[in-house]
Amino acid sequence: MTGKPHLLTPAALPFVLWSALGRFERNGGWILASHVAMSLMLALFPFFLFVVALASALSSAPNVDQLAGLILTIWPEAVGQPLVEELKSVLSNGNVQLVTLGGALALYFASNGIDAIRLAITRAYRDIDPRPFWKTRALCLVFVLVGGVVLLASLTLGLGLPAYFHLVAERIPDPLGTWIENRLLKTAVVVLLLTLGVSAFHIWLPGMRHRFGEVWPGVVLTILLWFGAVWGFSLYMNHFANYAATYAGLAAAMAALIFLYLIGAILILGAEFNAALHRRRDGIDD
Repeated sequence: MTGKPHLLTPAALPFVLWSALGRFERNGGWILASHVAMSLMLALFPFFLFVVALASALSSAPNVDQLAGLILTIWPEAVGQPLVEELKSVLSNGNVQLVTLGGALALYFASNGIDAIRLAITRAYRDIDPRPFWKTRALCLVFVLVGGVVLLASLTLGLGLPAYFHLVAERIPDPLGTWIENRLLKTAVVVLLLTLGVSAFHIWLPGMRHRFGEVWPGVVLTILLWFGAVWGFSLYMNHFANYAATYAGLAAAMAALIFLYLIGAILILGAEFNAALHRRRDGIDD
């Protein structure tokens, strides 16, 4: 049912969020989040291996620790650290050369995670995707390629800027100076990467093209909730969870899967939030 357009005010945002939560529940958001989580879990290692292969093609000695730290920087330490160790184990004994030779296969499997996000966001926006399979798959492959290049560029940026931040921090009294040197740079790079990535998901992945001016509220909500989820999940892992008692050797993998499930749900909720804003702006009642 349609009516007069509603005025979008800060006071209306809680009602919009409540509407988005209702639509998220009614439209199978948790089911879609599980699909995104599983697809991302299966794509995580291939994507990392592709990035390392790309780095090895550009440099004879890619720094695996720094790459892993950048990719998993927003993960809770209890979840991300075991994955980093497993990734390093996979890359041992000359595996980087093997990955380079099989890079095309790693690239394809990594794109499956992007395709799951595409399906979830398209459904959240109620879009119809008229593009054929080959075009959507090519788009997902482009996302993986560009994502790898951006990560390597960000790594270079993160290695070059600390010297300048150190000069600035020396002139600022502690503890503010230490915080600027140790935290501000890393946080700034992570927020920039998240903003670029989530915005790209909302603009180019759905069946219909959306402008940044239409999607930025959901992008901001997603990033804020992600940081909150990292903090909350870290507390949960450190004080309450005992996955080893339930899953034994699979504890690290199950913790990562549950965390990705939460991340996927937040990403879909961000798209639902934007869709709810659009309906309220156009005077469309739920």
